Amino acid sequence: MLTLRFLPTALALLAASQTLVGHAQSVALTGVMGSKALLIINGAPPKALGPNDSLQGVRVVQVLSDSAVVEVQGQRQTLHLGASPVSVGQGLPSGNRKVVLRADSRGHFRDSGFINNKPMQYMVDTGATAIGIGQADAERLGLNFEKGRPVMVRTANGNTQGWHIRLDTVRVGDITVYGVDAVVSPQPMPFVLLGNSFLSQLHMTRQGNEMVLEQR
Repeated sequence: MLTLRFLPTALALLAASQTLVGHAQSVALTGVMGSKALLIINGAPPKALGPNDSLQGVRVVQVLSDSAVVEVQGQRQTLHLGASPVSVGQGLPSGNRKVVLRADSRGHFRDSGFINNKPMQYMVDTGATAIGIGQADAERLGLNFEKGRPVMVRTANGNTQGWHIRLDTVRVGDITVYGVDAVVSPQPMPFVLLGNSFLSQLHMTRQGNEMVLEQR
């Protein structure tokens, strides 16, 4: 069934919007029609765009029920339904966004970050295919993991069932990656394991007790 969410008041929000200098774009999400986002770009009439569609240099990356992720010149931005227009395409280039991690006494790289804009503690795990999340953390983060795809998870106590899900956003420092695969395990985990579904989107270097993650 095609679901339609439309917010006429978003048109009024654009009254004060102006075309920005340089290559930045003013973009607002005024509605969601199934898998397409209704975008208003630089005050023009709304256009329905699906994932990978582009218009005036704005590419749609992902469309959710009440938000959409767009990209301009490599810079991504989450648009929320009915919110004021945002500027995309100005500021720090994504390639200059980096995080420097320092190993703890056991040689692990740990820090804090955000999953779907909610805080979490993570540890880098270059041997993990996807991000690993314990069930308790998944519940705290509000993840609807039980609707995910059932998968077998290897634990110290043998194989058990977990759930494969996709996270809207994972943020570490100034780096944000969208649409990241994760596996939720029923076993308790002290940290979120930051695996290669996130790390493969970055340029990663290690020297001594320092690891540098840099957005491509």
